[in-house]
Amino acid sequence: MMHVLRRAGFGARPEEIADFAGRGLSATLDEFVNFTSVPDDVDSKIGTPGYAGTTSNGAFSPSTVINDARQRWLFRMLHGRRPLQEKMTLFWHNHFATAYSKVAGNTNALDGTRMMAAKRSEHPGRLQGQLELFREYALGNFRDMLVEIAKDPAMLVWLDGRTNTRRQPQENFGREIMELFTMGVGFYTEPDVYAAARVFTGWNLQRIGGANDANGYYQFQYIAGNHEPTAKEFSFPIYPNGSKTIPARSPADGMQDGLDLIDALARHPETGRRLARKLWQFFVSETLPPDDFLVGRAAAAYQQNNFSVAAMVRMLLFSDAFLAPANHFTRHTWPAEFVIKALKEIGHAGFSMNTALTPLVNMGQQLFEPPDVAGWDLGPNWFSTGAMLARMNFAAVLTSNQRINISQDARGKGPTPEALLTMYLDRLSPADYDRGAYQDLLDYLRAGGTWTGNDAQIGIKAPGLLHLIVGSSEYQFV
Repeated sequence: MMHVLRRAGFGARPEEIADFAGRGLSATLDEFVNFTSVPDDVDSKIGTPGYAGTTSNGAFSPSTVINDARQRWLFRMLHGRRPLQEKMTLFWHNHFATAYSKVAGNTNALDGTRMMAAKRSEHPGRLQGQLELFREYALGNFRDMLVEIAKDPAMLVWLDGRTNTRRQPQENFGREIMELFTMGVGFYTEPDVYAAARVFTGWNLQRIGGANDANGYYQFQYIAGNHEPTAKEFSFPIYPNGSKTIPARSPADGMQDGLDLIDALARHPETGRRLARKLWQFFVSETLPPDDFLVGRAAAAYQQNNFSVAAMVRMLLFSDAFLAPANHFTRHTWPAEFVIKALKEIGHAGFSMNTALTPLVNMGQQLFEPPDVAGWDLGPNWFSTGAMLARMNFAAVLTSNQRINISQDARGKGPTPEALLTMYLDRLSPADYDRGAYQDLLDYLRAGGTWTGNDAQIGIKAPGLLHLIVGSSEYQFV
């Protein structure tokens, strides 16, 4: 159960573990995948007692201030009742990597934040930001998601689609939708890139309201006069009959070119396989190569269920490979996962999500700011010397912040150093320590005099022990 909660969610508080354990493994996985049956009321808990806090300059406004948006997303990861939805939102944020800095730099901070993070109810045009798109399509139809991404204002700024016109086709989105978002390298050619750029000419942006209008905003607009209407030839089939040519169309009908290409990319056999391999690495293992048979089954489920992401994820989460003990702790935690897991397992009373923002930057992951269109370097690439030091420092900050609660909770539970250490290794979720590392933790508890287990000694040793565990290499895996 702990493995499921770490991989398909962000870890769990003790009471959550007991709750899910009472339901059983199959029922828990069913609820995770069918998350729409669970109320999505987490945002209403912001600012209420018993939950982590937020800190803002002025009124908390996650639809207009990017640091507030970052805090709200972390709050959702920590307190949300739909952990797999939020986990997949993080996955898509890396898959369709889009950086706020360029979006805001080409518009302004207000519009940039709206494009990245606003809910429909918060947007003057009732549009939703890219993050909300990821949440809506977390386990949805991948073809439909691609259509929405192609029209997403943040993506149109990020990959320069707003400047894609018949006189000057812009290749960035046409390349990345094939290379990074769907089939991958080796399944398209350079002429395909130019053809794809022409396909999406006219998929541009429109400004509603003046440049200085606080209620103004950008929205997608297909501009027929910007579309290049001639036929486009590809090296792979576009249509089920095998035709590789998108026919010439009038500019007024030219938006169908993009829809035809998206249909072809969603349907391409390698798209399902590539997504299945990425999801294997995300849910099953980074250290073992993807199982070809299971990847094939997941890709088949994607095709047979009308490009369903849920069908692939369900196939993986209910597989023997996902549950196999050999695949436990075989993925390196992303910084956001590390922070939220630590908050769930140690405590968050009196903690502000704002406190985590700078440590996350130092660990190498600023939300809404992937380094480039390929996303973050995953796996062991998270663990530079500086990034690991940042994780250890965050462990120190968190255990210091929670010192009183940790000490009170540990009273009477450490008659021996071994008992206290066993309690925390059961409660937290590090990978197994080898004999030497385990002995080092015991030596820390025994240092400084005879062990008595009294309140004063527990008050010093328990927070320090948690700091060492959370900062250890064993804690950096899920």
